[in-house]
Amino acid sequence: MSYLWGYLFIFAARVTDVSLSTVRTLLLVRGKRLPAAILGFFEVSIYILALGRVMTTLNNPLNLLVYALGFATGNFVGATLEERMALGYLTVQVISRETGSDLANILRAQGFGVTVLHGEGRDGSRQILYISLKRKFLSHIMNTLEAQEPDAFVTVMDTRLTQGGVFARQGK
Repeated sequence: MSYLWGYLFIFAARVTDVSLSTVRTLLLVRGKRLPAAILGFFEVSIYILALGRVMTTLNNPLNLLVYALGFATGNFVGATLEERMALGYLTVQVISRETGSDLANILRAQGFGVTVLHGEGRDGSRQILYISLKRKFLSHIMNTLEAQEPDAFVTVMDTRLTQGGVFARQGK
């Protein structure tokens, strides 16, 4: 029974520390140094405990297997956590074939700031919409775009820093 608890500890510790590592890295990329540092403290503490458990029992190959499984699972859990947390901002660029102005008005009515530029594409004049938003609103924007203009060319880019502008304030 003590082996089972040991395996469970190693697995849970690795899932936790790798999940923290994933979120910490993304916080750093988004310029959130203090929360990243705090997560890093807990991440490395848990990592050392798990590694210590494996290193003191190198004669048990199942510990290494459980350690590796915890690492793989931690990557998945960390990415899922970060996706659900939806930290940061995005810029969505929409190149409209037909309804750029109408689409901009629909998005503005939903509370989003939209900047419209005019451009020339291979097949003629196009309207280019720029929408900066919190990541948590991406699925809402994508659903609106799919419903209003499914043939629009859409790119989504991470935005590291914002200043000023119009952002949707309520949950959409």
